[in-house]
Amino acid sequence: MTVIGMLNGKRIIVVLPAYNAAQTLRQTVEELDRQVVDDILLVDDFSSDRTVELAREMGLRSFLHDRNYGYGRNQKTCYTEALKSGADVIVMLHPDYQYSPRLVPAMAAMVVSEEYDVVLGSRILGGKARKSGMPLYKYVSNRGLTLVQNLMLGSKLSEFHTGFRAFSRRVLEELPIMANSDGFVFDNEILAQAIFFGFRLGEISCPTRYFPEASSINFARSTIYGLGVLWTSLRFRLQRLGLASFAVFTESSSQHLPDYYTEVQ
Repeated sequence: MTVIGMLNGKRIIVVLPAYNAAQTLRQTVEELDRQVVDDILLVDDFSSDRTVELAREMGLRSFLHDRNYGYGRNQKTCYTEALKSGADVIVMLHPDYQYSPRLVPAMAAMVVSEEYDVVLGSRILGGKARKSGMPLYKYVSNRGLTLVQNLMLGSKLSEFHTGFRAFSRRVLEELPIMANSDGFVFDNEILAQAIFFGFRLGEISCPTRYFPEASSINFARSTIYGLGVLWTSLRFRLQRLGLASFAVFTESSSQHLPDYYTEVQ
């Protein structure tokens, strides 16, 4: 049974951006602490497997895209619906069981404490990313890109590329996230935006798992993502210096999503 508002009376919602996650969804959800988590929302980006059917069987509120739009668009839908559902804290967790669901209460508590606005589950802090199976090229690129971004954005994060994040309601209401990419670089843009607009970012060490069923982008997509990260950093620096203006770093009240998804009944 869910205890509403276990963390200082705040409503905690976990969002699951899903794509072909049928093999790992149940295990991910079963490890969520429902004494802390008030609701779980799943957004399916037009999977070809049984993700939506399984989510319905598990009693999860689910939303289905009318076609495959991409990981970034999936998150836009996730956050829109979580805010509509009255979330005070929104935790984004991949349903592929790569990140530990058991850390959701700790990450949510760091936001509820009002010491942090955004909390990241870092694979790097614990020093075991490689032992957990992170490919060498991913580890090297992760560390290299993070170094570049820390220099260009004036931050001190251990990594910018984790897919496990917790946000306060205010962050997702105020950041112009609809201007972000519909692809993987969305993950990077939203963190750069949070830094640009002065929100406080914290991190917690998070073990990670690499196995065949866990989602992972290939080398080609990783390269495209890396270029997108560098472009995000350059735009951040140019706008901070007043040399250019970009929508992703410009306050906007335009947070409306078009009608491209439906709630699964």
